[in-house]
Amino acid sequence: MALSSPGTGSDTGAPGTAVPGSPAAPRPTRGLLTLLLAGNSAMYALYIGVPGMLLALQIEDIDPADKVANFGLVSGISAIFATVFNPVAGALSDRSGRRNPWILAGGLLALPVMLLLGSVHTILLVTIAWCLGQAVMNIYQAAITSVVPDRVPLAARGKASAAVGLGLPIGSTIGALVGAAFSDHYRTGYLVFGAIVAATAVLFTACAREERMAPKAPLPVKEQIAAFGSALKDHDFRWAFIGRALLVLGYFAVAGFQLYILKDHTDLPAGLSPEEAVAILMPVNSVAMVVSTVLGGWLSDRFDRRKLFVGASAVLAAAALLIPAVSTSWPAMLAFSVVNGLGFGCYMAVDTALVTMVLPKAEDAARDMGVLNVANAGPQIVAPFVASLVVSLSGGYTALFLVAAVLSVLGALAVRPIRSVR
Repeated sequence: MALSSPGTGSDTGAPGTAVPGSPAAPRPTRGLLTLLLAGNSAMYALYIGVPGMLLALQIEDIDPADKVANFGLVSGISAIFATVFNPVAGALSDRSGRRNPWILAGGLLALPVMLLLGSVHTILLVTIAWCLGQAVMNIYQAAITSVVPDRVPLAARGKASAAVGLGLPIGSTIGALVGAAFSDHYRTGYLVFGAIVAATAVLFTACAREERMAPKAPLPVKEQIAAFGSALKDHDFRWAFIGRALLVLGYFAVAGFQLYILKDHTDLPAGLSPEEAVAILMPVNSVAMVVSTVLGGWLSDRFDRRKLFVGASAVLAAAALLIPAVSTSWPAMLAFSVVNGLGFGCYMAVDTALVTMVLPKAEDAARDMGVLNVANAGPQIVAPFVASLVVSLSGGYTALFLVAAVLSVLGALAVRPIRSVR
């Protein structure tokens, strides 16, 4: 899984291609925003429920003694695979001039791949199967992410981005609940997640009208690397990139190990299993995230202060990480979930707005927002390795919370040098 900024596709087309929002552009399908919400919710349900619950249980079942190291290895390798495969899948759908066939193919293939993942019994085969899972899901993700710039007029991009963004908390809640429901039968749980994605892909492609676009020529790798370096030469954009990377690294270093934290660090009440605890924490976190996303975006607009809200929300995320570091109680984890959701939700909403204000060139906005997505995806690759190393060396999770808190504070400080935005 890679967090991405919705609606960052190019608004300019090849010759003969209708620009979304222009008079020649096709009118969006009625109900497209609802379909986007459903499609992204299904995707995030699998992304959260599989690695956050079922995969962790399966790896623990195979090798309980080395579960932390193995989970970090599997998560890290699959994240590398996903990060490389996502732009490849996006380029393939660009060249075809179609999105729906790729959404349908990725969604339908999720079902047999999840069946395969649930049937393997070694760490090596789990790694291979989950990499295949990342491949088919990134075919799906790359195509559905491109629907907003392809089919939504500019005037409706805000609502479309909100529909896409709400897929994360809604999908996270579904993923946690389904994962907990099938924690004792994770092979069946894999099939349920595959079926959810497959059914949603069929629904989306059946209901969302699509007109073939002019195929786009692929951008050579050399030009992509040059574009990446060019964007990071800009002072303000570079600091925004660094801040995002640091905070995402701290967030996912902890989020990826949530089940093991509940098993090995938290004193749960009698009768509450770690799987049930995840099913409680995730909706709580999601509600807090939705509230702070809406409120933080509105307040930052009202007061025209982006840096203040970005920095404050990053510090709030750091404060949240200190709660379970000083207390192993269940109420502490509940408090952490609420405060962490408030901090991270506000950060992602306002920081995305901030980044759009420090883009080096308006004509390269889509390209540079793609560069920003490296700050989302890259830390997710590194996070499992960092987390497993910290836990292994320290012998527990307290040090992991402290390291993640330091990273969040550094992320808050990184916005201070930005000059062009208040």
